[in-house]
Amino acid sequence: MRSAYRAAAVAALAAVFGLVAALYAGGSLAEKVIPGIGDAGELVRWGLPAARTVMDLAAALTVGCLVMAVILLPLIRDGLTSAAQNYLRAASWCAAVWACAAGATLVFTVADILGVNVTGLLRGNELSSYVGQLPQGTALLLVILATVVVALLGRTVDTPAAGLGLLALSFLALLPPALTGHSASSPNHSLAMIGLALHLAAVVPWVGGLAVLAWHALTKGRLLETAAARFSTLALWCAIIVGLSGLASTLSRLPDPLQLFETDYGRLVLAKMAAFAVLVWIGHRHREKTIPLIAERKPRAFARLAAVEVAIMAATMGLAVALAQTAPPVTSLEAESTVKTLLGYDMPPLLDVANLASLWRFDLFWMVLVLALGGFYLAGVVRLRRRGDAWPWHRTVFWLIGLATIVVATLSGLATYAPLMFSVHMVQHMLIAMVTPIFLVLGAPMTLALRALKPAKVRGDRGPREWLTAALHSRYTKVIAHPATATILFMGSTWALYYSSAFEWLMGNHLGHIAMLMHFLLSGYLFYWVIIGIDPAPKPLGYPWRLLLLFVTMPFHAFLGLAMMNMGEPIAPDWYKIVYPPWAGPIVDDVQTGGAIAWGFGEIPTFIVIIAIVAQWAMSDTRQARRTDRNAERDEDAELAEYNEMLSGLGKNAEK
Repeated sequence: MRSAYRAAAVAALAAVFGLVAALYAGGSLAEKVIPGIGDAGELVRWGLPAARTVMDLAAALTVGCLVMAVILLPLIRDGLTSAAQNYLRAASWCAAVWACAAGATLVFTVADILGVNVTGLLRGNELSSYVGQLPQGTALLLVILATVVVALLGRTVDTPAAGLGLLALSFLALLPPALTGHSASSPNHSLAMIGLALHLAAVVPWVGGLAVLAWHALTKGRLLETAAARFSTLALWCAIIVGLSGLASTLSRLPDPLQLFETDYGRLVLAKMAAFAVLVWIGHRHREKTIPLIAERKPRAFARLAAVEVAIMAATMGLAVALAQTAPPVTSLEAESTVKTLLGYDMPPLLDVANLASLWRFDLFWMVLVLALGGFYLAGVVRLRRRGDAWPWHRTVFWLIGLATIVVATLSGLATYAPLMFSVHMVQHMLIAMVTPIFLVLGAPMTLALRALKPAKVRGDRGPREWLTAALHSRYTKVIAHPATATILFMGSTWALYYSSAFEWLMGNHLGHIAMLMHFLLSGYLFYWVIIGIDPAPKPLGYPWRLLLLFVTMPFHAFLGLAMMNMGEPIAPDWYKIVYPPWAGPIVDDVQTGGAIAWGFGEIPTFIVIIAIVAQWAMSDTRQARRTDRNAERDEDAELAEYNEMLSGLGKNAEK
């Protein structure tokens, strides 16, 4: 136990050393006070990065404890072990520290922005006045709210599903502060924001999971061999994502490679790259050398190397905080256009077919999503083929067609013009909400996953296959996949979106725009899963009811289109007054064109779905007929065997 505490102290000192050294190297602690401009003082200058470092370390430990409890340690009879429950309680304490550090960061951040000392800030009303007005303040308030929930529930939950829910909430709490910093104001802010989100989602479980695993080894915890093997796989994927997302974030802020060497920000990035390389090398040593030693009952060897790696990770996190305190270099002194400031690119030329086909936009989120969905699906098909199992080729074709429609909707010229013109946005909406889900549902991904994923090695434990099965049979899925719920989400949310201020707010934020398109995609997938789904559903409908539900639902899109065609004022007027192209016609005419697109587009997916239902109905009748014939043959065979047995018995009686 003493060695565990010593390792924790060394990691904390490494974080402090990395923070202080990077702050000095980046020049954040040597800022000159300019007369006439408010200065927050030494307390804020030192307290802000210190509070952020504590917040980041507490976040990593919270996520690490939850990962240890729910993912790394095996389950027993679908329940948590006593060690896993202890880690849930530890996550509760870490989340409480996270919330307190976020509160301190909030105070220091507002003081730094306003240029007043903490005493003056707390004495007046500036804190309460500016918290809701500053993006950083709102982000930190969200963090405090989420972490308080994790801290409270972490002391009461005792099921794997509840622990997984707390882990998901912790991941969400990581994002707000990071996405309101330099990434939101970088030249290519869409690439920077998505890259940073992926970076955090990978680096935090990597750092926190290893720290908790090292503690588990130093305290001679049970089931270390299983936990270390699982963490090795998790760490490999995290390292890949951290490397790629870090590269994307660097390219978005430092488009010129020379800036890596000529600027303080670039040199700090190089230091992070060097630390990342060391961590990858140590991770390789873990996989090759130390993990096998655990099977030989030598956990100390693993713990020693893991403690060193945790110390380097802690120093790297301090370096990352200093990097957040350092302003990236200015790429251009020329004033940007309003459109480029909001969207990250200049106003495109006149809309025509050629520009729609050529003006593609790279979006990291959708590219990663398509590659991940396509890669995992094809890997599942390959595994089935190698095992000798068949998988219908047309399902693979349907899945790939669905992914191709996502590419067209989110990466082609449609994605370039959609934020500028409502009519193009409506094409994007109709494609990703009413066409893409049809082909994805017909690809039967959950059926493929259930067949391709291997069951857990230990009965009662949960691997990916068991988690998927539990999710399909959960109460949440039964509610969300109910035909009534799916229909309301599919249709009602569209009306609520366009006839409220939510649409304008989502269009003005890149992450909000992604969230809106993801809602279209998921609500459409849920609805078509009920209508033409091949995957097992909690409440399957008969084919006549499926046709009835389709015919009742689809006219709502036509009604929405007709309502927009008769509108006399634009939707989201404040947004389109800023970004609407000067070469386009009146904004109201464009909205009416979007309504006409919504009105006429619904016939295409309806026709495809009707064909799918009729084909599935016919195939179901054919299978039922074959099943009936087989049962009849079995009955005839049984009757014939009974008759022959009777004749045999009569013959034996006659011989006697």
